[in-house]
Amino acid sequence: MINDTISDMLTRIRNASIVRKKSVLIPYTKMNLKIAEILEKEGYILSFEINTNKAISITKKTSETNLRMLKIYLKYYKKYKTNFYKLNVIKNKKALSDFKNLIKLLKGKQGNKKTPCITNLKRISKPGLRIYVNHKELPRVLAGTGIYILSTSKGILTDREARFRGIGGEVLCSVW
Repeated sequence: MINDTISDMLTRIRNASIVRKKSVLIPYTKMNLKIAEILEKEGYILSFEINTNKAISITKKTSETNLRMLKIYLKYYKKYKTNFYKLNVIKNKKALSDFKNLIKLLKGKQGNKKTPCITNLKRISKPGLRIYVNHKELPRVLAGTGIYILSTSKGILTDREARFRGIGGEVLCSVW
């Protein structure tokens, strides 16, 4: 039995993105579903789906139970290491075209290196220590490049939505 399903979800996503998996299976809960919806809406994951698998009970071999799982498809981007600022220095057209061809060749060699869209996932409010904030006290994650996910009276929201609506709540996690 998992005590903290949100921490379990974040850890599974973090570990799967480190080893560059295409997808990850997470136990279904309403909270995990809402967090997955927010991650998809904000562009941190490609998509998700609900899988129903039939599993045989350990105690009774004849009975079957339905296990609902969330299958989350992770999102990656290709990172290129080239210096485009050198294009302004080259004035010879032949040298410029050679340099552009070299850049295309480098992109082709580095194209299989995938970088996860999720750099870090961090659980803020834990079962042993709950963290509540007012909408005025909500900090920004990396100057607005990341998000906080909050549990509010209006449901699970991002920090931007909570600020816009003027609602505070429990800070579940941060994503960037």
